[in-house]
Amino acid sequence: MKLTGRAWKFGDNISTDHIAPGRYFHLRSNLPELARHVLEDAREDFAKNMKKGDFVVGGKNFGLGSSREHAPTIIKLAGVSAVIAKSFARIFFRNAINVGLPVVICDTDKIDEGDILTLDLENGVLIDETKKIEFKFPPLPEVMMRILKDGGLVEHIKKHGKILV
Repeated sequence: MKLTGRAWKFGDNISTDHIAPGRYFHLRSNLPELARHVLEDAREDFAKNMKKGDFVVGGKNFGLGSSREHAPTIIKLAGVSAVIAKSFARIFFRNAINVGLPVVICDTDKIDEGDILTLDLENGVLIDETKKIEFKFPPLPEVMMRILKDGGLVEHIKKHGKILV
């Protein structure tokens, strides 16, 4: 699974409240509308200007906060192809895989805003096409890759009747 897009750079400790602002709590049953406000509190221009296939690039502890699945779901619904960060809050990481949003742990210090990235999930390689830099990361376990390829955990179970390990 190879993905290519533009980098949107965020810092450390981007919380689920940054991702899904609390003032839009009333939209929690209308996720496509909530996705129009994704990451608005971390970066007001993001949702309006990102393009389908772009990457969210974070620092440490991306997705800390509540365990709601809304946060990774609206990132995916907004059209983000993957989130790349130095580290993730554990529950956000697992929720992202469950909703079919690829998440990659990788050093993001040398990636700048607007860089064009190509992500090869199977081989554990991220290429910054703008700077011609290659980053290696541990590939996701096969079970997680299967879940992502099927579009998330619910679709995976519908397709296979169980989690294939």
